[in-house]
Amino acid sequence: MSISVTPSPAGGDVRTPGEPAVVTRTVDGDTIHVTFRGHDLDVRLIGIDTPETVDPSQPVQCYGEQASRFTQRSLTGQTVRLEFDVERHDRYGRTLAYVWLRGQLFNRRLVAGGFAVVDTFPPNVRYVDVFTAAQRVAREHDRGLWGACPDAGGGGGGHRCDPAYPGVCIPSPPPDLDCADITFRHFRVLPPDPHNFDGDHNGIGCETT
Repeated sequence: MSISVTPSPAGGDVRTPGEPAVVTRTVDGDTIHVTFRGHDLDVRLIGIDTPETVDPSQPVQCYGEQASRFTQRSLTGQTVRLEFDVERHDRYGRTLAYVWLRGQLFNRRLVAGGFAVVDTFPPNVRYVDVFTAAQRVAREHDRGLWGACPDAGGGGGGHRCDPAYPGVCIPSPPPDLDCADITFRHFRVLPPDPHNFDGDHNGIGCETT
């Protein structure tokens, strides 16, 4: 599955969403620096989360180095386009953006390759369904972290994914989990919802942080 670019009003060339920027360096799998309108921006890719590699308070997580290398090889020196959602910055002051590379949504590419998991926070949920669908396929085929990392719930020997949460991989209880215990947000929930993630019973789990 790929994301279609937006046709121009004249019906001629196609235009990728967003505004141009040049990637100057990568921090890890989901954070990059770009030159945008003459300024250096610290950009956090919206809607996804790659395993941790640079937080001094945490060990390097499974498949984090692979994700970081993939982003570095794919984006460093490239001209990309930044598409913004409702909120422009996160609580750390980083710019939140969807990154488009040669007409493809790179955020989704990380999820599809098993380099990242879906991690959406309302109101920035423009492509949540796209990311969730990509993750479902990646998980089913044990791509990347789903096959390599026991805690991811893939073929690497991890916990089984509970069918009540079809778009993400959350193990069945025990233990009982709360939204604070997981990174997924705004995901589909089916009965019987054993972790009670869907408090208002609208079919969506962990809608707020």
